[in-house]
Amino acid sequence: MSTLFKHKSSHPKLKRQLLIVMLVIFAWSIAIGFILGLATSTQAAKPTPSIGTVDVVPAQYQLGQELYLENCASCHIGIPPAVLPTQTWKNLLEDSQHYGVQLKPLIDPPRILVWKYLSTFSRVQLQDETTPYRVNDSRYFKALHPGIKLPNPVSMSSCVSCHIGADKYDFRSLTPEWE
Repeated sequence: MSTLFKHKSSHPKLKRQLLIVMLVIFAWSIAIGFILGLATSTQAAKPTPSIGTVDVVPAQYQLGQELYLENCASCHIGIPPAVLPTQTWKNLLEDSQHYGVQLKPLIDPPRILVWKYLSTFSRVQLQDETTPYRVNDSRYFKALHPGIKLPNPVSMSSCVSCHIGADKYDFRSLTPEWE
C-alpha cells in the first residue's frame, strides 16, 4: 500500500503543471472570445450606410468611384458602370469629344483609377453587339428596367423621376410609386 501512496505522491507536480496549462488555455480562450466579441459588436453597432450603386464597392475601388463622380457627375448624373458595357466606358475615357462637348481628358493616375473602377463594375459586350453610347441603347439598361415604359430618348431627368436619389448616386431609393 505504501507504493500506491508513493505513486500518487510523485504526480502532484505533474497535476499542478497540467492544471496551470489548462488555466492558461482557458484564460487565452476567454481573452480571444472577448476580443472577437468586441470586434464584431462594434461592427454590428455601426449603421450600415445606404448603398446607392448596384454593387458594393470595395475599398480598393472607392477612390476610382470618387474620381468618376467628381469628373462625370459634376456635369450630369453619374450612372452606375453596370448600365453600359466595358467597351463603352473605355471609348468614353479615351475620347475627349464627349457627346458633342470637348472635354479636358483625364490624365494618369486618376484616369487609371477611374478605369479600374468602371471596368470592374461594368459588363461585357457581346461579340455581335454594337457599342451603345446612350443608356436607352444599352441592353443592360433595358434589363435593369423590365416592363417599364421609358421615354425616348431617356434623359437624366427621366432617371430622377423614379430614382429620387440619383443626383446623389443612389439608384436604390425609388419614388413611392415604385417602392
